[in-house]
Amino acid sequence: MLIGLDVGTSGVKGVAIDEDGSVAAVAEEGYPFSTPQPGWAEQDPEDWVRASQRVLERLPEGPIGLAGQMHGLVVLGEHDEVLRPAILWNDQRTGAECAEIERRIGLERLLELTGNRALPGFTAPKLLWLQRHEPDVYVRIRHVLLPKDYVRFRLTGERTIDAADASGTLLFDVARRRWSEEVCDALEVPLEWLPSAYESTEVATAGDQAAGALGVGVTAPGALSIVLGTSGVVFAVLPRYEVDPRLHVFCHAVPGTWHAMGVMLSAAGSLAWLREVVGAEYGALEAEAARWEPGVEGLLFAPYLAGERTPYADPDARGAFVGLSVRHSRGALARAVMEGVAFGLRDSLELLRHLGVEASTGRISGGGARSDLWVRVVASALRLPIERMQLEEGAAYGAALLAGIRAGAFADAADAVSRCVRVRETVEPEWDYEDAYARFRSLYPTMKELR
Repeated sequence: MLIGLDVGTSGVKGVAIDEDGSVAAVAEEGYPFSTPQPGWAEQDPEDWVRASQRVLERLPEGPIGLAGQMHGLVVLGEHDEVLRPAILWNDQRTGAECAEIERRIGLERLLELTGNRALPGFTAPKLLWLQRHEPDVYVRIRHVLLPKDYVRFRLTGERTIDAADASGTLLFDVARRRWSEEVCDALEVPLEWLPSAYESTEVATAGDQAAGALGVGVTAPGALSIVLGTSGVVFAVLPRYEVDPRLHVFCHAVPGTWHAMGVMLSAAGSLAWLREVVGAEYGALEAEAARWEPGVEGLLFAPYLAGERTPYADPDARGAFVGLSVRHSRGALARAVMEGVAFGLRDSLELLRHLGVEASTGRISGGGARSDLWVRVVASALRLPIERMQLEEGAAYGAALLAGIRAGAFADAADAVSRCVRVRETVEPEWDYEDAYARFRSLYPTMKELR
């Protein structure tokens, strides 16, 4: 058996597969996260460890690979003790620190060194925030880890990171696949705090998006990985290393390759919000949404409930329904949410095309991908055939493939994919959303003027 763990924001998911990719067992264990102040998001790293151990107890034994939520900051002291709760990827407290990083290093130079501009979710701004606001914690730091790497440390005693996840720290030279001494010096982050960096296949770890892309077979240019989870992602392997400040450009879990991705902060999370507000089950919302024609009689939804990353790096962006009438029911709201999220994904796809990405198809995963209607909407909005996979175990499945590569069960990533990853069905575009998408594009600039 090959074991994959995904240390997520809401829980740990574990999967056991055989060397043909068939799933033998699945286990999950949840945990909370806290918001001690508006815009903050924190978790107790011990919750990840306890949940991982409970999941492993319910799975057969075998080589273990790990994926996990990216960017989160775990700081350890002299005796490897956790110094404070982890600050998560969706935490928005570091706007001033992001501006400081771009001022110190210069935006152009920062892009050259790290492939990315400074965004609140990344790890480096969190360290600057600690230096300014919790200096008593900062002076005790001896080690810095990301979430799934802390779990790996607790399981194995090794402090390591993979190039894919390290790319999201803003401390990593993405082009050269190593820590950036220049950035660390500029931000006064000692290199000895940082774990040794390896390729994902060497340590069987990756950030959740890179692992998830491997799990759906996106290892080379052509197919996109589209994630319709709490957040939304459009992920493409690049034909060559190239940077666009509106996208994230990271090392892929496949050695020697890079990927770019656009990230929405509230994708399926938008529908989860609506479900809570109107008090309906997902099945009822989908059935009612299906009764409305595409475009919902002019109703649009701006999916910026938690700020936004792509294409607008704006933690203060907010959502809205525009074009409401007395005819619009909760089913209309649900369809507008689905369409608005799909248009947000289209924004990312258009930026990827500027980097030379030629997408032939999209391979979709995440909780939203279970909705037949939503997948049809996404295919139509993106004007791409969308493939649904035989297995939908997400980043945990990719982590299990990495475990198999490291253990020698597979020769490399391409071998793992060819033996294990299978398409279940293809959903073709069926509706014309070009006019509605053009109107959607005007929402954010208009609403920004009203703030």
